[in-house]
Amino acid sequence: MQIVADVGGIPGKDCRGFCKYCYFRKVNGIEAFGCKNCSLGKIGCDSCTTGVREIGNEFLPPFFVVSSVQSTLMLGNFRDSDLKINISGGGDVSCYPHLFEVVSSFYEFGLPIHLGYTSGKGIDDAKMAEDLISKGVDEVTFTVFSTNPEIRCEWVNDKTPEESIKALKTFCESSELHAASVIVPGVNDGEELLKTCANLEEWGAKAFILMRFANFRNQGLILGNEPILKDVEPHSLQEFEALVKKINNEFSFKVTGTPICDPENDSPFAISKDKNKEYLDILSPITSEATILTSNIAAPFIQKIIDNIESSDLVNVVAVDQDIGCLITQKDLENVDLSVLKDTVIIPGRAFVHDKVAEEILSGDGVDRIVARGPDKLSVDGEMSGTLSRDDILKRELIAFEDLIGAINFFGVRK
Repeated sequence: MQIVADVGGIPGKDCRGFCKYCYFRKVNGIEAFGCKNCSLGKIGCDSCTTGVREIGNEFLPPFFVVSSVQSTLMLGNFRDSDLKINISGGGDVSCYPHLFEVVSSFYEFGLPIHLGYTSGKGIDDAKMAEDLISKGVDEVTFTVFSTNPEIRCEWVNDKTPEESIKALKTFCESSELHAASVIVPGVNDGEELLKTCANLEEWGAKAFILMRFANFRNQGLILGNEPILKDVEPHSLQEFEALVKKINNEFSFKVTGTPICDPENDSPFAISKDKNKEYLDILSPITSEATILTSNIAAPFIQKIIDNIESSDLVNVVAVDQDIGCLITQKDLENVDLSVLKDTVIIPGRAFVHDKVAEEILSGDGVDRIVARGPDKLSVDGEMSGTLSRDDILKRELIAFEDLIGAINFFGVRK
Protein backbone atom coordinates (compact mmCIF):
# COMPACT_ATOMS: atom_id res chain seq x y z
CA MET A 1 0.00 0.00 0.00
CA GLN A 2 1.27 3.45 -0.92
CA ILE A 3 0.37 6.56 1.05
CA VAL A 4 0.43 9.59 -1.25
CA ALA A 5 2.39 12.61 -0.08
CA ASP A 6 0.96 15.33 -2.34
CA VAL A 7 3.43 18.20 -2.73
CA GLY A 8 1.05 20.12 -5.04
CA GLY A 9 2.22 21.96 -8.11
CA ILE A 10 0.74 23.25 -11.36
CA PRO A 11 1.63 21.82 -14.80
CA GLY A 12 3.78 24.20 -16.80
CA LYS A 13 4.44 26.45 -13.81
CA ASP A 14 5.98 24.04 -11.30
CA CYS A 15 7.93 21.92 -13.76
CA ARG A 16 10.21 24.54 -15.33
CA GLY A 17 7.96 24.93 -18.32
CA PHE A 18 5.76 22.67 -20.42
CA CYS A 19 7.14 19.77 -22.36
CA LYS A 20 6.24 20.23 -26.03
CA TYR A 21 3.89 17.23 -25.95
CA CYS A 22 2.26 17.95 -22.56
CA TYR A 23 -1.45 17.20 -22.22
CA PHE A 24 -1.93 20.45 -20.28
CA ARG A 25 -0.43 22.82 -22.86
CA LYS A 26 -2.86 25.41 -24.30
CA VAL A 27 -5.60 24.63 -21.76
CA ASN A 28 -8.53 27.03 -22.28
CA GLY A 29 -11.21 28.24 -19.88
CA ILE A 30 -12.38 27.09 -16.46
CA GLU A 31 -15.96 26.20 -17.33
CA ALA A 32 -17.42 23.26 -15.45
CA PHE A 33 -17.95 19.94 -17.20
CA GLY A 34 -20.15 18.39 -14.54
CA CYS A 35 -19.30 15.06 -12.92
CA LYS A 36 -20.38 12.54 -10.30
CA ASN A 37 -19.08 14.79 -7.51
CA CYS A 38 -21.39 17.72 -8.38
CA SER A 39 -24.46 18.32 -6.26
CA LEU A 40 -27.78 17.30 -7.84
CA GLY A 41 -28.91 20.86 -8.51
CA LYS A 42 -25.61 22.45 -9.57
CA ILE A 43 -23.28 21.83 -12.47
CA GLY A 44 -19.68 22.27 -11.38
CA CYS A 45 -17.39 21.42 -8.49
CA ASP A 46 -13.67 21.45 -7.77
CA SER A 47 -13.21 18.09 -9.51
CA CYS A 48 -14.61 19.14 -12.90
CA THR A 49 -13.30 22.72 -13.00
CA THR A 50 -9.86 23.38 -11.48
CA GLY A 51 -9.24 19.74 -10.57
CA VAL A 52 -9.29 18.32 -14.10
CA ARG A 53 -7.09 21.21 -15.26
CA GLU A 54 -4.77 20.90 -12.24
CA ILE A 55 -4.52 24.68 -11.93
CA GLY A 56 -5.53 25.29 -8.33
CA ASN A 57 -2.79 23.67 -6.27
CA GLU A 58 0.50 25.52 -5.79
CA PHE A 59 3.50 23.75 -4.30
CA LEU A 60 2.69 23.09 -0.63
CA PRO A 61 4.85 23.98 2.39
CA PRO A 62 6.97 21.02 3.55
CA PHE A 63 5.47 20.93 7.06
CA PHE A 64 2.01 20.53 5.52
CA VAL A 65 3.12 17.62 3.33
CA VAL A 66 4.87 15.84 6.20
CA SER A 67 2.12 16.42 8.77
CA SER A 68 -0.53 15.18 6.32
CA VAL A 69 1.27 11.85 5.90
CA GLN A 70 1.97 11.67 9.62
CA SER A 71 -1.74 12.11 10.38
CA THR A 72 -2.64 9.40 7.86
CA LEU A 73 -0.20 7.01 9.50
CA MET A 74 -1.53 7.79 12.98
CA LEU A 75 -5.22 7.51 12.09
CA GLY A 76 -5.02 4.62 9.63
CA ASN A 77 -5.09 0.97 10.56
CA PHE A 78 -1.86 -0.05 8.82
CA ARG A 79 -0.55 -2.49 11.39
CA ASP A 80 -0.05 -5.40 9.01
CA SER A 81 0.31 -3.42 5.78
CA ASP A 82 3.37 -3.25 3.57
CA LEU A 83 3.60 0.54 3.40
CA LYS A 84 5.44 2.92 1.14
CA ILE A 85 5.24 6.72 0.88
CA ASN A 86 4.60 7.99 -2.66
CA ILE A 87 5.73 11.60 -3.15
CA SER A 88 3.68 12.99 -6.01
CA GLY A 89 2.12 16.21 -7.27
CA GLY A 90 0.68 18.17 -10.17
CA GLY A 91 4.05 19.64 -11.11
CA ASP A 92 7.35 17.81 -11.41
CA VAL A 93 8.42 16.52 -8.00
CA SER A 94 12.10 17.00 -8.87
CA CYS A 95 11.29 20.73 -9.10
CA TYR A 96 9.74 20.83 -5.62
CA PRO A 97 12.13 23.13 -3.71
CA HIS A 98 11.74 21.21 -0.44
CA LEU A 99 12.06 17.69 -1.88
CA PHE A 100 15.15 16.66 0.06
CA GLU A 101 13.66 18.10 3.25
CA VAL A 102 10.45 16.07 3.05
CA VAL A 103 12.33 12.94 1.94
CA SER A 104 14.59 13.29 4.97
CA SER A 105 11.55 13.65 7.23
CA PHE A 106 9.90 10.57 5.77
CA TYR A 107 13.17 8.67 6.16
CA GLU A 108 12.76 9.14 9.92
CA PHE A 109 9.42 7.28 9.71
CA GLY A 110 11.33 4.15 8.66
CA LEU A 111 9.27 3.61 5.52
CA PRO A 112 10.55 3.21 1.94
CA ILE A 113 9.84 6.09 -0.42
CA HIS A 114 8.52 6.16 -3.99
CA LEU A 115 9.42 9.27 -5.97
CA GLY A 116 6.34 9.73 -8.12
CA TYR A 117 6.26 11.07 -11.65
CA THR A 118 9.29 13.20 -12.45
CA SER A 119 10.91 14.12 -15.73
CA GLY A 120 14.15 14.98 -13.95
CA LYS A 121 13.97 18.60 -15.12
CA GLY A 122 14.56 19.77 -11.57
CA ILE A 123 17.85 17.86 -11.32
CA ASP A 124 20.69 20.28 -12.05
CA ASP A 125 23.28 18.03 -10.43
CA ALA A 126 23.11 14.25 -10.79
CA LYS A 127 24.32 13.88 -7.19
CA MET A 128 20.76 14.74 -6.19
CA ALA A 129 19.79 11.16 -7.13
CA GLU A 130 22.43 9.72 -4.80
CA ASP A 131 21.27 11.99 -1.97
CA LEU A 132 17.64 10.93 -2.38
CA ILE A 133 18.53 7.24 -2.47
CA SER A 134 20.56 7.67 0.71
CA LYS A 135 17.39 8.89 2.42
CA GLY A 136 15.20 5.92 1.57
CA VAL A 137 14.05 6.47 -2.01
CA ASP A 138 13.90 2.94 -3.41
CA GLU A 139 11.37 3.39 -6.24
CA VAL A 140 11.20 6.08 -8.93
CA THR A 141 8.79 6.73 -11.79
CA PHE A 142 10.75 8.71 -14.37
CA THR A 143 9.40 10.29 -17.55
CA VAL A 144 12.33 9.69 -19.87
CA PHE A 145 10.98 10.60 -23.33
CA SER A 146 14.48 9.96 -24.68
CA THR A 147 17.99 9.31 -23.40
CA ASN A 148 19.27 11.55 -26.20
CA PRO A 149 20.15 14.85 -24.45
CA GLU A 150 19.45 16.93 -27.57
CA ILE A 151 15.93 15.51 -27.89
CA ARG A 152 15.30 16.00 -24.16
CA CYS A 153 16.49 19.59 -24.37
CA GLU A 154 14.14 20.41 -27.25
CA TRP A 155 11.08 18.33 -26.37
CA VAL A 156 11.16 18.01 -22.57
CA ASN A 157 12.39 21.59 -22.12
CA ASP A 158 15.23 20.21 -20.01
CA LYS A 159 17.96 22.81 -19.43
CA THR A 160 20.41 20.26 -17.99
CA PRO A 161 19.62 17.04 -19.91
CA GLU A 162 23.01 15.45 -19.29
CA GLU A 163 22.58 15.70 -15.51
CA SER A 164 19.02 14.37 -15.74
CA ILE A 165 20.20 11.36 -17.74
CA LYS A 166 23.04 10.70 -15.27
CA ALA A 167 20.48 10.82 -12.44
CA LEU A 168 18.24 8.44 -14.39
CA LYS A 169 21.14 6.00 -14.68
CA THR A 170 21.78 6.23 -10.92
CA PHE A 171 18.12 5.62 -10.15
CA CYS A 172 18.13 2.61 -12.50
CA GLU A 173 21.17 1.12 -10.80
CA SER A 174 20.14 1.75 -7.19
CA SER A 175 16.33 1.71 -7.07
CA GLU A 176 13.29 0.16 -8.72
CA LEU A 177 12.89 2.45 -11.70
CA HIS A 178 9.74 2.56 -13.79
CA ALA A 179 10.44 4.57 -16.93
CA ALA A 180 7.76 6.27 -19.02
CA SER A 181 7.72 7.93 -22.43
CA VAL A 182 5.03 9.71 -24.39
CA ILE A 183 5.65 8.42 -27.92
CA VAL A 184 5.55 11.18 -30.56
CA PRO A 185 5.75 9.84 -34.14
CA GLY A 186 8.93 10.86 -35.91
CA VAL A 187 10.54 12.20 -32.73
CA ASN A 188 11.23 9.51 -30.13
CA ASP A 189 9.93 6.37 -31.82
CA GLY A 190 11.77 4.17 -34.30
CA GLU A 191 15.54 3.98 -33.81
CA GLU A 192 15.47 6.62 -31.06
CA LEU A 193 13.10 4.49 -29.02
CA LEU A 194 15.28 1.42 -29.46
CA LYS A 195 18.34 3.38 -28.27
CA THR A 196 16.45 4.60 -25.21
CA CYS A 197 15.29 1.07 -24.43
CA ALA A 198 18.81 -0.30 -24.84
CA ASN A 199 20.12 2.26 -22.35
CA LEU A 200 17.35 1.52 -19.86
CA GLU A 201 17.99 -2.21 -20.12
CA GLU A 202 21.74 -1.77 -19.68
CA TRP A 203 21.28 0.47 -16.62
CA GLY A 204 18.80 -1.87 -14.94
CA ALA A 205 15.34 -0.30 -15.32
CA LYS A 206 12.56 -2.56 -14.03
CA ALA A 207 9.73 -1.41 -16.31
CA PHE A 208 8.88 0.88 -19.19
CA ILE A 209 5.48 2.46 -19.86
CA LEU A 210 4.81 3.63 -23.41
CA MET A 211 2.18 6.37 -23.60
CA ARG A 212 0.41 7.10 -26.86
CA PHE A 213 0.64 10.78 -27.71
CA ALA A 214 -2.79 12.44 -27.78
CA ASN A 215 -3.34 15.38 -30.15
CA PHE A 216 -7.09 15.58 -30.73
CA ARG A 217 -10.24 15.86 -28.67
CA ASN A 218 -11.41 12.28 -29.23
CA GLN A 219 -8.01 11.09 -27.94
CA GLY A 220 -8.59 12.85 -24.61
CA LEU A 221 -7.90 16.56 -25.21
CA ILE A 222 -11.17 17.76 -23.69
CA LEU A 223 -9.73 21.00 -22.26
CA GLY A 224 -10.09 23.06 -25.43
CA ASN A 225 -6.42 22.66 -26.26
CA GLU A 226 -6.31 20.59 -29.43
CA PRO A 227 -4.05 20.16 -31.23
CA ILE A 228 -1.03 20.15 -28.95
CA LEU A 229 1.27 19.88 -31.98
CA LYS A 230 0.24 21.00 -35.45
CA ASP A 231 0.67 18.56 -38.32
CA VAL A 232 1.42 15.60 -36.02
CA GLU A 233 -0.75 12.51 -36.47
CA PRO A 234 -0.53 10.20 -33.43
CA HIS A 235 -0.14 6.47 -33.84
CA SER A 236 -3.36 4.64 -34.49
CA LEU A 237 -4.39 2.24 -31.76
CA GLN A 238 -3.33 -0.68 -33.92
CA GLU A 239 0.08 0.87 -34.64
CA PHE A 240 0.61 1.70 -30.99
CA GLU A 241 -0.36 -1.78 -29.78
CA ALA A 242 2.06 -3.31 -32.29
CA LEU A 243 4.81 -0.99 -31.05
CA VAL A 244 4.24 -1.97 -27.41
CA LYS A 245 4.40 -5.66 -28.32
CA LYS A 246 7.55 -5.13 -30.37
CA ILE A 247 9.38 -3.44 -27.49
CA ASN A 248 8.14 -6.12 -25.10
CA ASN A 249 9.55 -8.84 -27.34
CA GLU A 250 12.96 -7.21 -27.76
CA PHE A 251 13.78 -6.11 -24.20
CA SER A 252 13.94 -7.79 -20.81
CA PHE A 253 12.16 -5.21 -18.62
CA LYS A 254 8.41 -5.15 -18.08
CA VAL A 255 6.67 -3.26 -20.91
CA THR A 256 3.16 -1.85 -20.84
CA GLY A 257 1.24 0.66 -22.93
CA THR A 258 -1.48 3.17 -22.25
CA PRO A 259 -4.26 3.42 -23.27
CA ILE A 260 -3.46 -0.05 -24.60
CA CYS A 261 -1.88 -2.71 -23.94
CA ASP A 262 -0.11 -5.01 -21.42
CA PRO A 263 1.30 -7.89 -23.51
CA GLU A 264 2.04 -10.10 -20.50
CA ASN A 265 -1.07 -9.55 -18.36
CA ASP A 266 -3.62 -9.16 -21.20
CA SER A 267 -5.03 -5.89 -19.91
CA PRO A 268 -7.06 -3.91 -20.54
CA PHE A 269 -10.03 -6.27 -20.18
CA ALA A 270 -8.13 -9.47 -19.59
CA ILE A 271 -11.42 -11.26 -18.87
CA SER A 272 -12.48 -10.67 -22.48
CA LYS A 273 -9.71 -12.96 -23.74
CA ASP A 274 -10.81 -16.46 -24.76
CA LYS A 275 -8.16 -18.09 -22.55
CA ASN A 276 -9.75 -16.39 -19.51
CA LYS A 277 -13.35 -17.14 -20.47
CA GLU A 278 -13.77 -19.68 -17.66
CA TYR A 279 -13.51 -16.92 -15.04
CA LEU A 280 -16.76 -15.38 -16.30
CA ASP A 281 -18.68 -18.29 -14.78
CA ILE A 282 -18.42 -16.69 -11.32
CA LEU A 283 -20.31 -13.56 -12.42
CA SER A 284 -23.96 -13.10 -11.51
CA PRO A 285 -26.47 -13.48 -14.36
CA ILE A 286 -27.81 -10.37 -16.06
CA THR A 287 -31.57 -10.17 -15.57
CA SER A 288 -32.44 -6.68 -16.88
CA GLU A 289 -32.18 -4.71 -20.10
CA ALA A 290 -29.79 -1.79 -20.44
CA THR A 291 -27.37 -0.03 -22.75
CA ILE A 292 -23.72 0.38 -21.76
CA LEU A 293 -22.42 3.68 -23.12
CA THR A 294 -18.64 3.69 -23.21
CA SER A 295 -15.48 4.71 -25.07
CA ASN A 296 -14.48 3.43 -28.49
CA ILE A 297 -11.50 1.57 -26.97
CA ALA A 298 -13.52 -0.20 -24.28
CA ALA A 299 -16.62 -0.98 -26.36
CA PRO A 300 -15.41 -4.04 -28.32
CA PHE A 301 -13.92 -5.60 -25.17
CA ILE A 302 -17.11 -5.08 -23.17
CA GLN A 303 -19.24 -6.34 -26.07
CA LYS A 304 -17.21 -9.54 -26.19
CA ILE A 305 -17.69 -10.09 -22.46
CA ILE A 306 -21.44 -9.54 -22.83
CA ASP A 307 -21.47 -12.04 -25.71
CA ASN A 308 -19.45 -14.58 -23.72
CA ILE A 309 -21.89 -14.48 -20.79
CA GLU A 310 -24.74 -14.85 -23.32
CA SER A 311 -26.48 -11.59 -22.43
CA SER A 312 -26.41 -9.75 -25.76
CA ASP A 313 -30.19 -10.09 -25.98
CA LEU A 314 -30.48 -7.93 -22.84
CA VAL A 315 -27.52 -5.56 -23.08
CA ASN A 316 -26.09 -3.64 -26.00
CA VAL A 317 -22.85 -1.67 -25.98
CA VAL A 318 -22.66 1.74 -27.64
CA ALA A 319 -19.39 3.59 -28.23
CA VAL A 320 -19.00 7.35 -28.34
CA ASP A 321 -16.21 9.01 -30.30
CA GLN A 322 -13.85 9.26 -27.33
CA ASP A 323 -10.90 6.98 -26.60
CA ILE A 324 -11.07 7.19 -22.81
CA GLY A 325 -14.29 6.48 -20.93
CA CYS A 326 -13.34 8.71 -17.98
CA LEU A 327 -13.05 11.65 -20.40
CA ILE A 328 -16.51 11.35 -21.93
CA THR A 329 -18.25 14.75 -21.76
CA GLN A 330 -21.59 16.31 -22.60
CA LYS A 331 -20.41 16.91 -26.16
CA ASP A 332 -19.86 13.18 -26.66
CA LEU A 333 -23.36 12.36 -25.42
CA GLU A 334 -24.89 14.94 -27.77
CA ASN A 335 -23.61 12.95 -30.75
CA VAL A 336 -25.12 9.61 -29.68
CA ASP A 337 -27.77 7.99 -31.89
CA LEU A 338 -30.63 7.82 -29.37
CA SER A 339 -32.54 5.25 -31.42
CA VAL A 340 -30.08 2.51 -30.39
CA LEU A 341 -30.46 3.16 -26.65
CA LYS A 342 -32.58 1.07 -24.32
CA ASP A 343 -34.66 2.60 -21.52
CA THR A 344 -31.72 2.40 -19.10
CA VAL A 345 -28.25 3.68 -19.97
CA ILE A 346 -25.14 2.98 -17.89
CA ILE A 347 -22.34 5.53 -18.34
CA PRO A 348 -18.76 5.37 -16.99
CA GLY A 349 -18.55 6.26 -13.32
CA ARG A 350 -16.02 9.04 -13.84
CA ALA A 351 -17.47 10.55 -17.03
CA PHE A 352 -17.30 14.35 -17.02
CA VAL A 353 -20.99 15.09 -17.36
CA HIS A 354 -23.60 16.07 -14.76
CA ASP A 355 -26.16 13.36 -14.00
CA LYS A 356 -29.16 15.59 -14.79
CA VAL A 357 -27.63 16.82 -18.04
CA ALA A 358 -26.88 13.24 -19.10
CA GLU A 359 -30.51 12.27 -18.51
CA GLU A 360 -31.79 15.27 -20.49
CA ILE A 361 -29.51 14.61 -23.47
CA LEU A 362 -30.10 10.86 -23.59
CA SER A 363 -33.88 11.38 -23.31
CA GLY A 364 -33.90 13.95 -26.10
CA ASP A 365 -36.04 11.75 -28.39
CA GLY A 366 -38.96 11.78 -25.96
CA VAL A 367 -38.09 8.48 -24.23
CA ASP A 368 -37.74 9.10 -20.48
CA ARG A 369 -34.55 7.13 -19.86
CA ILE A 370 -32.84 6.26 -16.60
CA VAL A 371 -29.15 7.15 -16.71
CA ALA A 372 -26.93 5.57 -14.06
CA ARG A 373 -23.20 5.42 -13.48
CA GLY A 374 -21.26 2.20 -13.59
CA PRO A 375 -17.98 1.53 -11.76
CA ASP A 376 -15.20 4.11 -11.98
CA LYS A 377 -12.99 1.56 -13.75
CA LEU A 378 -13.69 -1.74 -15.47
CA SER A 379 -10.03 -2.54 -16.09
CA VAL A 380 -6.55 -1.14 -15.45
CA ASP A 381 -4.29 0.85 -17.75
CA GLY A 382 -0.61 0.34 -18.40
CA GLU A 383 0.43 2.65 -15.58
CA MET A 384 -1.21 0.36 -13.04
CA SER A 385 -0.94 -3.05 -14.69
CA GLY A 386 2.84 -2.82 -14.69
CA THR A 387 2.78 -3.17 -10.90
CA LEU A 388 0.16 -5.94 -10.77
CA SER A 389 0.17 -9.65 -11.42
CA ARG A 390 -2.12 -11.33 -13.94
CA ASP A 391 -4.24 -12.72 -11.09
CA ASP A 392 -4.51 -9.25 -9.53
CA ILE A 393 -5.82 -7.83 -12.79
CA LEU A 394 -8.33 -10.64 -13.32
CA LYS A 395 -9.61 -10.19 -9.76
CA ARG A 396 -10.01 -6.42 -10.15
CA GLU A 397 -11.82 -6.80 -13.47
CA LEU A 398 -14.18 -9.48 -12.16
CA ILE A 399 -15.08 -7.35 -9.12
CA ALA A 400 -15.66 -4.30 -11.33
CA PHE A 401 -17.76 -6.23 -13.86
CA GLU A 402 -19.83 -7.74 -11.04
CA ASP A 403 -20.53 -4.17 -9.89
CA LEU A 404 -21.52 -3.26 -13.45
CA ILE A 405 -23.91 -6.20 -13.60
CA GLY A 406 -25.35 -5.08 -10.28
CA ALA A 407 -26.06 -1.63 -11.74
CA ILE A 408 -27.64 -3.15 -14.85
CA ASN A 409 -29.91 -5.43 -12.81
CA PHE A 410 -30.90 -2.66 -10.38
CA PHE A 411 -31.55 0.21 -12.81
CA GLY A 412 -32.45 -1.78 -15.92
CA VAL A 413 -35.83 -3.00 -17.12
CA ARG A 414 -36.44 -6.41 -15.60
CA LYS A 415 -36.94 -9.28 -18.01
